Amino acid sequence: MNILDTRFDDVKILEPQIFEDERGFFQENWHQNKFKKNIADVDFVQDNYSRSIKGTLRGLHFQQQQPQGKLIQVLAGKIFDVVVDVRSDSATYGQWFGATLSAENYRQLWVPAGFAHGFYVLSNTVDCLYKCTNFYHPESEVCIKWDDPELAIDWPLSQAPLLSDKDARGINFSSLFVAV
Repeated sequence: MNILDTRFDDVKILEPQIFEDERGFFQENWHQNKFKKNIADVDFVQDNYSRSIKGTLRGLHFQQQQPQGKLIQVLAGKIFDVVVDVRSDSATYGQWFGATLSAENYRQLWVPAGFAHGFYVLSNTVDCLYKCTNFYHPESEVCIKWDDPELAIDWPLSQAPLLSDKDARGINFSSLFVAV
């Protein structure tokens, strides 16, 4: 497995080794010992699966209590995946990073606790799998506006994004620790 660095020390892109032949392919999707040794010493406690249609934008979400680290993988389709550093004591606080994840590139994105996460669907549909280091805690979930001008995320929009009511009501990044 190749482990690629990003602009954030703890955020990593994982490229698993793919074994292909005329029958199809095989990949080792997850290996606890390798992950703990090379990326982060965490335990995953919950897997989430989502399906979304083209133009859907989910996020930017994080939990204040029970923060979650997430290992994200696209099983079918393609997304532009974004993380934002929400660690107020970090030198990269308020900075973002984006990467394209798809079933074709097999890439996974490791998003440690302390980062907000969201994605925009580029394909007709997408199926995503998230391994999470903590359980969902809706009482402490925060949603930052996807289009906050302070963050200036360069989303590759092909249409106006389809948003949930929760995502449409996201807060400004500048009021993050005042409003929550």
